[in-house]
Amino acid sequence: MSEADSNDDDPEIDRINLRISRSFLDVVDETWRERGFNSRSEFIRYALRDSVNHPEGAGVWKDIAISEAQFDEGDGISSDEVKAKYGSDGE
Repeated sequence: MSEADSNDDDPEIDRINLRISRSFLDVVDETWRERGFNSRSEFIRYALRDSVNHPEGAGVWKDIAISEAQFDEGDGISSDEVKAKYGSDGE
């Protein structure tokens, strides 16, 4: 964890625990690196903020959650298929 992520002395910052599958965490890690974020925490904060500020995109997050469950059961879709569905070229 970088110094920027350790804000234990800041009363305005709360630490949370998040449980996700290892396979999905691998996708998250690949994504934040590809998109130029400095850390996993920075990327997750950005994603949460974006979801709150743009609730119309909630369908994307629902699809991600469903995909994660399907992936864990061996019935998931590839990241290329997700990118094609949502018109993302990874940039």
